Parts: sequence; structure tokens; C-alpha cells
Amino acid sequence: MSRATIPDPVAAGVAAGWKAQDGATLPDLELRADVVIVGSGAGGGMAAEQLAAAGLDVLLLEEGGLYSSRDFRLLEAQAYPELYQESACRKTADKGISILQGKAVGGSTVVNWTSSFRTPPDTLNWWRERHRLGGVSEETMRPWFEQAEARLGIADWLPDPNPNNAVLARGCEALGIAYKRIRRNVRGCWNLGYCGMGCPTNAKQSMLVTAIPAALEHGARLICRARVDRLRANAGRTRLEGVEGRFLAADGVSETGRRFKVTAAQVVLAAGAIGSPAILLRSGLIDPGGHTGTRTFLHPVVLSAALMPEPVEPFNGAPQTVYSDHFMHEHALDGLLGYKLEVPPIHPLLASITFPGFGAAQSALLRRLPHLHATLALLRDGFHSESRGGQVRLRGDGSPELDYPLNEVVWEGARRAWLSMAEIQFAAGARQVLTVHEQAGLARSWSEARTTIAGLALKPLLAKVVSAHVMGGLAMSGDADSGVVDEWGRHWQLGNLTVVDGSVFPSSVGANPQLSVYAFALRSVAALLQRMRGAGG
Repeated sequence: MSRATIPDPVAAGVAAGWKAQDGATLPDLELRADVVIVGSGAGGGMAAEQLAAAGLDVLLLEEGGLYSSRDFRLLEAQAYPELYQESACRKTADKGISILQGKAVGGSTVVNWTSSFRTPPDTLNWWRERHRLGGVSEETMRPWFEQAEARLGIADWLPDPNPNNAVLARGCEALGIAYKRIRRNVRGCWNLGYCGMGCPTNAKQSMLVTAIPAALEHGARLICRARVDRLRANAGRTRLEGVEGRFLAADGVSETGRRFKVTAAQVVLAAGAIGSPAILLRSGLIDPGGHTGTRTFLHPVVLSAALMPEPVEPFNGAPQTVYSDHFMHEHALDGLLGYKLEVPPIHPLLASITFPGFGAAQSALLRRLPHLHATLALLRDGFHSESRGGQVRLRGDGSPELDYPLNEVVWEGARRAWLSMAEIQFAAGARQVLTVHEQAGLARSWSEARTTIAGLALKPLLAKVVSAHVMGGLAMSGDADSGVVDEWGRHWQLGNLTVVDGSVFPSSVGANPQLSVYAFALRSVAALLQRMRGAGG
């Protein structure tokens, strides 16, 4: 099959008359719906499909644009401005952490690397015991995981790992470290390796090609380039009346000057763990305990690069297929931070802003890109008593910003992770290893790398820290005093507001969170439907 013959469900649906509009072209609007959903990523997409299938009048609002596979050209310069928040340059307040988040119809599911993990049992147990979420357990969540996996084709990845991922597997084998294959949400994958720029073959089972088309087929309405500014509450601040916001121009940044106002019986908030708290903050709807926007977690990620004797072409092939949780379990869950090892793809633009150095030195490194491998360590934050995450706050213009201080607990984990990764890479046959830190040079042996890592200054901007996983900020809790929503995602004070994104997690997940968001969203929407049927909304 050639790309020209690949079915495009988005283009076909628009041509067939989907109720999908681009805010860049719209006048001022006042609308009504049974349910308005803010955000179309993992949570919002799942919610839209379920609610529309139940016969409700659903309006889905998305800040980003509506794209389809024919728009995905595997070009970094095109993909990042179109498909990511702040052109893939979103950073924490001190610029110490780079954050990758999607901004398009389908959200981050359009640009993630397809890694699909269930919420680890020890995380679920922690939430149940420490946050008094009595209905959350491995057993009670199993049906929701199974439903999401069946819907999105989540299954074992059977082909051999690409050479980039094989480095991690080979190094782990040499050192006797356990590793496994990563499950992926794909059907008919072409094994291209450019997942972060949108899937041009519609193999990735993102919300863009699964739940959102299904919702639109059931009569849901979609408006893209519609930025929600605030939620409107009644006088007693016990219920929401709807939402209001502004339309964005075709560039996704500037405004058209036109606004919208939606009145709805139910509001579903799914704007992500930075966007959702920010909307509540802009609305002046902070919970009495002041938890809104606090304890936001990232899975801070540190990296180690390696130059291999053989070509690994880290830009080709399924991007993440091998992982190791060995270092997740070396310490107690609330002890020193554990970390998950995975392998990122490497493409020139992101590599140039991630790897240390500049000018001729960095150019020399990137000219060896076909031989360049990287391993990442995903630090599990939110369990240690000193791992408190960060806080979402508003800039002067109302846009969101995450303040995430990097404290000694995180830095200690980062140093251990660099050591683990370097040892594994040399065991896999690396000729040189480069800890991704501005003070580190290419080490030619494990001994040299160990000495280098021990002497690195642990400071923001020297150590490169990144993340693509934002969680928390509107945490589930067992009572209204200790969190923002209940275990079904229902806001404790605003009875007709349900939150269905990663902001509801009381800590980090400890694994790539997309499947966790899918499952918890399905669970929350089922509870919402039951409430609406039983009590008229």
C-alpha cells in the first residue's frame, strides 16, 4: 500500500458532513450543549465518544487545529509549531525543564511515541491507601484497562526492536538486568520512527483516528482553535453554567478578536495537567483547601547518549519498544526516587536543543547521528516525602506556567540514573558515552564516565532535564479537604464538573501515562452517565 491509498478518516468525515468547525473562521458565537468538553486528548477524546454514543448533545472544544494524516510530512520544522504547545519549547518557570505537550485535535495522543503501560499496581495501592481512594485497585481498574486496550489496539510489539532500542536490551542482558518489551497502541504500523510528528499512515490509534471520529459520527460537534478562558459558575459556586473563551487564528497563536460562550448542563475538563488547573485558576474557582494547581508531577527525565560502533539510525523504526523497571524497585516506593529506562528516538532539531554544547562541537556530534544512541531515565516523583512536584500558576497575561523546583531528592536520583545508563551503554558496546549535561564530555570508558558523573554540578540548565508526562494539579482524594476531585473525577465543590485528564493523579504514575488517562477517563465518564441518568444531570 502506498501513502496515497491510505484511508484518511478525518478528511472523509469532514467531506461527509461532520459538525467540525475551525474557530479561525467563525464569528462570535453563543452555543448550548448537554455536555461541553474542554480538550480533545486522551481524556477528552474518550469522553466525547462515550457521551455522544449515549445520545447526548456533545460539544468538543480544542485549542489546537484539526489535522489529518495527509498533513503529517515528517518534518520537525512543520510539526512542532503545529502540533505542540509553545512549538515544543514549553519550559518550567526557571527554564530548567523542557516539557513536550500536544496541541491539536487529539492532543498528545497525536504526537506521543505509542508506549502503553497500565498504571503499576504499587501506584494504585499507594493511591488507595495514602489518598483514601477506596475504589481504585488493580482488580477494579482491570476492566477499564481492558476496554481501552481493545478500543485502541494496544498489544505486544512483535517485530524485533530497532537497533536504537536493541542497545538497551543488549546492555541489560550483559549486566543481568531485567528488561521487557513495550506494548504499543498501533494497528498496521509501518515502523517509520517519526511518531512524534504525527502518524502519516494512521497506524497510531490516537484519538484523532479513533474516538473523535466515532464521536462525530454519533453527532458530536467539534470546534478547533477555540481557547477556553474561564468557566462560569452560579452565584453559590456549586455548579457551572458553562464556559467562555476566544477563537485563535490559523497560526494557532494570534487571536481573531472573536469570542464564544457555551451554556451546558455538564462540563468535562480535559485540557491537560497544566491547562486544566490554569482554567480553574483563571476562573477564580480554587478549591477551599487551595490544592488547585499544586502537586503537579512530571516524571523528570535525564538522558545519556552513546556513540556506537555500528549504525543505529535512531530516527528509524518504532521509537520505544524496550524498557527496564529494574531501578524502579531498588528502594521502597517512598524511598530514593526509582526510575524507568527507555529509549527515545533522535531527530536533528530536538537533538540540537537537547544535547550539550553548541557551534562546531555540537555540529561534530550531530554529524555522527547515525551512530548516536540515547537512553532516558524517567524519574518517579510524588512518593518520597520531599518529592512534592511543582505548582501551576498564571502569568500576567493569564497563560499557564509550571514552577517545578529541582531539589536534592531529584538530583540524587538523576546522578544514580546517569551512572546506570552509562554502565549499560558501555556494556552494550558503546565506544563513547556522553552524559547529557553541559559540563560532561565524551567518556571513553565506564571508569571515566563514573568519575565524570560524580563531579557534575547538579544545577538547572547545566543538566538537561525534559519531560513529556504532566500529572497532578487537580488530584483525586478521599475527601474534599485533601484534594480537588473525588475518585470518579467529580469536582468536590462544583457538582457538574468532571475532570478526565492526567491532572487527577495524586502522584506521578511511574510509567508513560496515556493508558492510565484512557482507563480513568472511561471510568469517570461511566459514573457521569450514571449520575445523569439517575438524577437528571
